[in-house]
Amino acid sequence: MEHGHDHQRVIVFDTTLRDGEQSPGCSMTLPEKLEVARALAALGVDVIEAGFPIASDGDFESVRAVARRAEGPIVAGLARAKREDIERAWEALAEAARPRIHVFLATSPIHRQWKLGMTPEQVIAAVEDGVARARAVCDDVEFSAEDAVRTEPEFLAEVVERAIAAGATTINVPDTVGYALPSMYGGLIAELRRRVRGADAVTWSVHCHDDLGLAVANSLAGIEAGARQVECTVNGIGERAGNAALEEVVSAITTHRQRFGVTTGVRGERLFATSRLVSAVTGLAVQRNKAIVGQNAFAHEAGIHQHGMLRHPSTYEILKPEDVGFPRSQMVLGKHSGRHALRARLEELGHTPDEEQLDSIFVAFKTLADKKKEVFDSDLLALAGGGAVGTHDDGWQLVTLQATAGNGAIPSAVVVLRDPADGAERAEAACGDGPVDAAFHAIQRLTGLEGSLRGLEVRSVSSGEDAQAEAVVEVEHAGRLHRGRGLSTDIVEAAVRAALAAVNRIAAGAVLAPPAAVTTEGAQATAGAPAGGVR
Repeated sequence: MEHGHDHQRVIVFDTTLRDGEQSPGCSMTLPEKLEVARALAALGVDVIEAGFPIASDGDFESVRAVARRAEGPIVAGLARAKREDIERAWEALAEAARPRIHVFLATSPIHRQWKLGMTPEQVIAAVEDGVARARAVCDDVEFSAEDAVRTEPEFLAEVVERAIAAGATTINVPDTVGYALPSMYGGLIAELRRRVRGADAVTWSVHCHDDLGLAVANSLAGIEAGARQVECTVNGIGERAGNAALEEVVSAITTHRQRFGVTTGVRGERLFATSRLVSAVTGLAVQRNKAIVGQNAFAHEAGIHQHGMLRHPSTYEILKPEDVGFPRSQMVLGKHSGRHALRARLEELGHTPDEEQLDSIFVAFKTLADKKKEVFDSDLLALAGGGAVGTHDDGWQLVTLQATAGNGAIPSAVVVLRDPADGAERAEAACGDGPVDAAFHAIQRLTGLEGSLRGLEVRSVSSGEDAQAEAVVEVEHAGRLHRGRGLSTDIVEAAVRAALAAVNRIAAGAVLAPPAAVTTEGAQATAGAPAGGVR
């Protein structure tokens, strides 16, 4: 799949763990990153961009861990066109079966003047040196011209030509700020492929942001113009409005395979489960009307639609739900179902838990089955995502919760937690603006961790009067947002579990990079801590 690959195949480059993680509040712990990496490999992506090794010690360790354990995909690490970045990236990637160093440097006049303080000649020299250094240690080198879309076409062509001559095997043309229109972006890819010497010897790549809602459209225009790698994230997560959504790009290529004349290696039936896992890990809910993986993607409310659907599904569906692994809300298991039935159903839904994870899911399933008469696919997906949501087994555990609220009453809560240090149960009571706020005050007193509740979202994950509630809570601590997720048939308990999950994330030091790492200021001009928001 490296350079010289089959031109009928589009390489799917997933940057959920790097560009996706730069969404505010979306930092993942190392176990969570490994779980997402396993899911991406099972999904069939070709490249996993695991992080930016020089950004922080945590980023370095996570890239090294993914590199060591990933089976199948190429593992990429990001580096500025600087010696220390490239050395650090290679140190993190050295044990990968299929490593890639991804070198970038901004090329647009606005970035050259205001961010880099570099002349065009200095940019070219830095690109040549950076790519050559990377190629000296790694056969697979990608070069990205940051803010390519706002770069003078002649200069961009020259930079890319020099990068190819220096040994780059993939050339990426990012629309870093989501500025382009499809015709503009496709035209740029076509022009570069036409005028750059050595263009046929490399794989051309697209990386589009969604500031105008055109990331997927632009990516597809790039593929039509001859690009054979697409950079994307699960659920389209990423900085600002996000990146091109993997599931949308792949589904569009599949639906229009004859027009595009290309295929991908992605297993469509795993798209929904992977979407839910990433949503659970990051705490970023998928909007109901999101294409492909949203709750309403295959719902037909209008009477005329329902009538047509009953006669023939293709009247209003261009994709079948099973094509993307979308579960029909069906009763699958009850309180007497065993571990084998649970594992089998989870695997049908795209989850492959290890023994330890299966144990915890099975316990949660039995607890839920005692509370609910019927357990649906959507319940199982929620439980399967629960192991990776900041519910640290070695953190504070909720033992009991008693909360009161009502018209005219003072909201209060009594919380009993199990202390991870000695296993002792500790109790605290508090008042607040509501039952969740009161419980959060009690949790703060028990754990000694200060924070502020900044957001609470609650949704039903299945149908029926005894449906599970999924709560996502945002807690601000030391200027950073941390998300936690909780599940329960009781919405207050779900919210309190989510708040406790966020507190456990804070305690575990889940946010590994400093706040400065999510801006691009001074990324190339200084030798200090690099920027995270590179493309």
